[in-house]
Amino acid sequence: MTYEAYEQEVRGHLTEKRFYHSQCVAACAARLAQRYGGDVEKARLCGILHDVMKDTPAEEQLKIIEKYGIMLTEAERRNVKLWHAVSAAAYVEHVLGIADREVINAIACHTGGKSGMTLLDKILFVADYISADRDYPGVEELRVLAESSLEEVMVEGIAFTIPERMEARLTLEPRSIDAYNEALWLLQAKH
Repeated sequence: MTYEAYEQEVRGHLTEKRFYHSQCVAACAARLAQRYGGDVEKARLCGILHDVMKDTPAEEQLKIIEKYGIMLTEAERRNVKLWHAVSAAAYVEHVLGIADREVINAIACHTGGKSGMTLLDKILFVADYISADRDYPGVEELRVLAESSLEEVMVEGIAFTIPERMEARLTLEPRSIDAYNEALWLLQAKH
């Protein structure tokens, strides 16, 4: 399929607002890939596909996850917000026929992160935080940080998200803590 065909596929699954978000993430991911020497087309593809299941009801997301034999950790099972990433990865692989493991894996971890993130994983993770449609307090500072360090944005983004989840008494994803730690260690090693 062409990029445009994937884009049309995604459009059929999402509200206009979410589709616009996906277009913004695709553009941001492509720009970050160019900035950091990544594969621009893969990054753009990940960006347009990353939220393909976001507007799908949670019970349907879980059916897709189970249909393709994906075993959720207890933390993932209790964190419905993460399901759209896992179900999107399964959807792009099994329904859309994308065989590129790097693309599938980046989509699967775009919300929570994980240990051992590749450049593409980090690009999608950061692009989702700072895309042009985002307007939360502090996003401008993260956009500036993204020009010099993907890891800085990851640390700041996760450091914001974890206390928010704790305050709401929601499950923490251990892989997010792993992603935070590794990004922090990389930054410390540079100084």
